[in-house]
Amino acid sequence: MPVKILIPTPLRPYTAGAREVEVEAGTVDEALRRLVETYAPIRKHLYAEDGRLRSFVNVYVNDEDIRYRDKERTPVGEKDVVSIVPSVAGGTDSRVAVGVAAPRTAAQRAGPEAASPLPLSHEEIRRYSRHLIMPEVGLTGQVMLKEASVLLIGAGGLGSPLALYLAAAGVGRIGIVDFDVVDESNLQRQILYGQSDVGKPKLDSARDRLREVNHHVAVETHDTRLMSQNALELFGRYDIVADGTDNFPTRYLVNDACVLAGKPNVYGSIFRFEGQASVFAAKDGPCYRCLYPEPPPAGLVPSCAEGGVLGVLPGIVGLIQATEVIKLILRQGEPLVGRLLLFDALAMSFRTLKLRKNPDCPICGPNRTIHRLIDYEAFCGIEPAIAGAPGDLEIAPRALRAKLDRGEEIFLLDVREPQEWDIARLSGATLVPLGSLPYSLGKLNTADEIVAYCRSGGRSMKALQLLREAGFRKVKNLAGGINAWAEQVDRSLPRY
Repeated sequence: MPVKILIPTPLRPYTAGAREVEVEAGTVDEALRRLVETYAPIRKHLYAEDGRLRSFVNVYVNDEDIRYRDKERTPVGEKDVVSIVPSVAGGTDSRVAVGVAAPRTAAQRAGPEAASPLPLSHEEIRRYSRHLIMPEVGLTGQVMLKEASVLLIGAGGLGSPLALYLAAAGVGRIGIVDFDVVDESNLQRQILYGQSDVGKPKLDSARDRLREVNHHVAVETHDTRLMSQNALELFGRYDIVADGTDNFPTRYLVNDACVLAGKPNVYGSIFRFEGQASVFAAKDGPCYRCLYPEPPPAGLVPSCAEGGVLGVLPGIVGLIQATEVIKLILRQGEPLVGRLLLFDALAMSFRTLKLRKNPDCPICGPNRTIHRLIDYEAFCGIEPAIAGAPGDLEIAPRALRAKLDRGEEIFLLDVREPQEWDIARLSGATLVPLGSLPYSLGKLNTADEIVAYCRSGGRSMKALQLLREAGFRKVKNLAGGINAWAEQVDRSLPRY
């Protein structure tokens, strides 16, 4: 019966480049012998002179290691997949490993100014040499990278590894859209920045860092918030868009603008220990709206700032995005078009789900109903600011401190999560996480003067709105949250 054998990259030169080979066999040993009969050059890589399978070659049936089984008697069926997994070296130049200096090449002796008829300079050829010796890249592919342009939406957790590796790979023009400054809390995962960058605009630090990585790359910075008014014009300047955002309005905006502009959208998202990646808006492929036609209700799904994220997770997902960008530029491999890659760091597992194009999609379907960019905050259910003067809604940290010092009775409502409560809290506060607040209203008194607070004021403003809708009128939000309190009132508390 037919059995599929997967051929690893190092052995493909000996199978005429085939990634997988189908043979007729009933056991693992028979399948391998049939493979060798078809592709004789692979024999010496699989078998020693005594006919035994080499010790540095492992064989799996589906996901099961069978190295210690009798391969002659291990059966395989039509649905089984045999994987050959040889040991692979890499990561270090052996000459460096043993302390021997590598000899200078003729190009190095001639210097960077030596004339070259090639589309890459001698310096670029040295820099990209590991690409140039790959048949999937070569000189032609490296020139394709040099002539390509990519727009990164966000210079944060995902944008950092994206930008670094695209620059290192030689993508000729990289644009970055961001308007934030570097905060100390960014340093746990946003590897573009260091301690000396805290307080500086992210774009300035990112540009300097990328120029240090590769001065051949043009870095274009766009110090602005991405909006319906500027998205199409920005996207039109680049070949590919990579989405590193952390909120739903911008995510739907990026998707719709990519569809309307005809640009592939390399998508990534992260939360705590899990990540997602895909390529949307490619020709004949689904878009983000095909996967998620509507966003979750505002406030239902917390952001990374509210729920946290494992520091290495954006590195993993961002590198997957960078890989997909490079594959699209080189037109190599199988991009994640029509597939959603799920990563679970706790289980260290990847799953791939198939995605279908929605024939009724309002933006990429045949009967499009969205012909221009819309108000995405309204689409995602984000309400405008609650009516009322700022003084009616918020209280500054120092003003709250003055009230407490005068002995005024104030109910301090902490709407953060228990793990945040453990980091820092206001004396005398009561913890009621925002998610459980709707079920805890009976424990609160409408006659009390209530001040709600969270980390930086976003969740507590949602709590204020919920309480006002429930009939609470004497409620205010602590402006800037406990971080502002720690900065302006009590510096003994940590900011996070």
